[in-house]
Amino acid sequence: MSRKGLEQITDRIVASYKSYGGINHIDGINLPSKEVVVEITRDLMRLLFPGFLEHDVIHSSDLHEFVTALTASITARLQKEILKALQYRPFPGCDKDHLEQEARRLTLEFLESLPAVRGLLQTDVEATYEGDPAAISHEEVIVAYPGLEAIAVQRMAHVLYLRQVPLIPRIMTEYAHSRTGIDIHPGATIASHFCIDHGTGVVIGETTSIGKRVKLYQGVTLGAKSFKKDANDRLVKGGKRHPDISDDVVIYAGATILGGDTTVGRASVIGSNVWLMQSVPADSLVYYENEQLRVKPLKDTQKPGTGPQH
Repeated sequence: MSRKGLEQITDRIVASYKSYGGINHIDGINLPSKEVVVEITRDLMRLLFPGFLEHDVIHSSDLHEFVTALTASITARLQKEILKALQYRPFPGCDKDHLEQEARRLTLEFLESLPAVRGLLQTDVEATYEGDPAAISHEEVIVAYPGLEAIAVQRMAHVLYLRQVPLIPRIMTEYAHSRTGIDIHPGATIASHFCIDHGTGVVIGETTSIGKRVKLYQGVTLGAKSFKKDANDRLVKGGKRHPDISDDVVIYAGATILGGDTTVGRASVIGSNVWLMQSVPADSLVYYENEQLRVKPLKDTQKPGTGPQH
């Protein structure tokens, strides 16, 4: 290509920045680096599951040194990215005059939460192992199961989400989404012993609440029924939009459950490909029969969580 031709292309690209300004971020606040946040997320997984993601064996005699060095590295990088996020959009009540201090505080609070996150993840590993006849060990669940990876990243991102850190929690969960095919919003509230089996195509919305010992199969959507609009026909952000799933519920492949006023009662079973926009009581079996949605008492003695054999 000639120099003149290259200059013409350059001029046209630059001109497009004025024509389509909504996708520019020129002369603006320096946003968190997606690449750096992904690298931090990978290192956080190494902290959560020491020895599982390393090239070499970690010996107990070296563990303290390993954790110290990795935590120090994560702290410096995460604090820098949180500072960028706060400069972009400080949350209500944030001390705008001391954003570096706010970033430092949020970083330390996040790191202090990791032991509790590990406690929840241990229950998730146990639930996945106990709920899948094909799982041969806890180690296999940790190194090979996409559901566990997606849950681990979401549980960390949720901590930052609750502290109103902009951008970074969503970057983290979208990284997990790209790797696993499982899309869990960082705002979703998820109790212990959570299991996603197979996982591909699972979508869990921001205001979803999931109780203890819940199991989902592939293609499940926990989504919004509708979106409120203002007088100018623009979407109204926020508000409860996604369902509540009570303890001991099993939701089979392809089921879609929608709405912020929809509750699935305790120990219910939602059949494959069910489209549900109404609450169902505890101990219900929900399925289609002759193209009609049926909600019946669950009389089967089969324990919740028992799925198809692998």
